[in-house]
Parts: sequence; C-alpha cells; structure tokens
Amino acid sequence: MIRRQGLKLAAMACAAVMATTASAETFIGILTGGQAGVYYPMGVALEKIFAEAVPEARPSVQATKASVENLNLLQAGRGEIAFTLGDSLQAAWAGDAEAGFPNKLENLRTVTAIYPNYIQIVASAESGIKTLADLKGKRLSVGAPKSGTELNARAILKAAGISYDDLGKVEYLPFAESVDLMKNRQLDATLQSAGLGVASLRDLANAVAITVVEVPADVVASLGAPYQTATIPAGTYQGQDADVPTTAVINYLVTRADLEDDVVYQMTKGIFDNLDAMVAAHNAAKAINLDKAATEGPAPLHPGAERYFKEQGLL
Repeated sequence: MIRRQGLKLAAMACAAVMATTASAETFIGILTGGQAGVYYPMGVALEKIFAEAVPEARPSVQATKASVENLNLLQAGRGEIAFTLGDSLQAAWAGDAEAGFPNKLENLRTVTAIYPNYIQIVASAESGIKTLADLKGKRLSVGAPKSGTELNARAILKAAGISYDDLGKVEYLPFAESVDLMKNRQLDATLQSAGLGVASLRDLANAVAITVVEVPADVVASLGAPYQTATIPAGTYQGQDADVPTTAVINYLVTRADLEDDVVYQMTKGIFDNLDAMVAAHNAAKAINLDKAATEGPAPLHPGAERYFKEQGLL
C-alpha cells in the first residue's frame, strides 16, 4: 500500500514537472510565403535563430500565400511573426476591403523593416514584350489572388494606364507555377514581387531567353508611398545585360500586439545578432540594415521591438 502511494506521488510529481515544462514552451509560428520565393528560405533561417535566441522556443515555419494571408492569420492569432509587404500592411492597418481586409487589423504590430521587394516583370523574349504598354493583349501572371504581389500588380498596371481587361489573359498563380507555364509557352510574362535573384526567376532565365521590363520613374512617382524607385542590376538574371529601372516596396516582419514583450525583444535581438544566417539563406537579406530597421511603418512598433531599438540608440 505504502509502495503504491509512493509510486502515485512520484507519478504526480513527474506530471507536474511535465506540465510546467510544457507551459514554459514558447510557440513561434513563422508565416512566410511560397517555397519558390524569398520569404520561405528566410523563414527557415529565422526558425533556427529563434530556437537559439528565445528561451524554451518551439519555432515552426509555415508556407502561405504571403502578405495578405499572413496578416489575416496573425490577426486571428494563428501565428506569431510574419513577413509582409509594406503596402499590404498599410492596407491591413487601414481596413481596406478591396485589398482583402474587410476590417482594420488592430492587433498587428511591427517588429522591424527588413529588405525591399523589387517589382520584377519578366517576359519571354519571343513574346516581344519590352514595355508596360506591350503587356496589352498578352498573357500575364499577377501572383496568387489577393496576395501582396497581386496588389502590387493592380497598382502598377493602374498607374501605367492598364487594366486587367486590357490583358489577353490574367493568371493568378504563385511564382513557381507562373514560371512553369512560361517554360511551356502558356504565358507571356510574370510579375513577381520579391528580393533580387529570386529562385523562380533564376530558374526561368536559365531555361528560356527573357526580357526584364522597365517600370518607368513617372509611373513610380504616380504610385507614391510606400513605392520607391529602384534598379534591378545588370546580371541579376541570365541574359539580363543592362540595369533595369523598376519600383520597390519595403518588407516588414510583423507580430501581434498581445505577444509578450520579452519574446518579441528576444526575437528582434536574435534577428540582428544573426544577420549572417539570414544572408546565407538568401542574398536579399544583405539589404537588411539596422540603422533603417526602426523606420516608421504603417503599423506601430511592438514594445518588445521598441525596447531593442532604444538599446541600439535608434529611437
């Protein structure tokens, strides 16, 4: 009897220890994008960083349709940190129904600005597309429906005086699927909003002759903030022999207002203590700059991130 009571007490103690351990775990869902883009490999790098930088962390990476889906998932509490384009974040904070946000997403908080997304419009050379105007009557993939890329496509085409109705065909496809259709001559061009050297476009340029289409400065000026002029340097893709003017939008990492300050502080510090790991994941991370990280974004800074940037003398 005594022995049975002793075993029972031991089991209860073991269960208590296990419960304490479980309650101490910090789940960090990292919302990224498609695996052929830039968000996903960077998210994998963050998973490794957070596993070391955040005590008792259990980070995991989730492939998504990127910006718009990520922000809605965060608002619903189904993730802890997410990648997003600045214009999508602006629309979410405002509650822009047309952009995919029927209500203002008030639970969003900024962690840091990261690197710019370059709008890269790439056509097959045989399509004859050399300018934005040449897209009329052609087959174009504009990204997944209501994705950050598709919001970029709508804005840029509108600024250039082009509507979806002017196109021969509109496909709403992720990066890799767009490239597959171009290889099979089922698409003439793809618009991809990503870091320079994105894997999908490298793959395309290595398979077929391409033309990288310019987004002229006057179109960028009519777009206004958060769009800015940018350049896709010569040699970014196979067969691209000259610099190509385009536009770019800053990317952000965002979190939820209700996530603990200490956790967000540790995540923010972990990112900037391990930028080399981010660069190893993708060259686009070379553009992440601590001095510009606390740039005022569409949504307020999370107090945990604010604490880190104050320690760095940036606020």
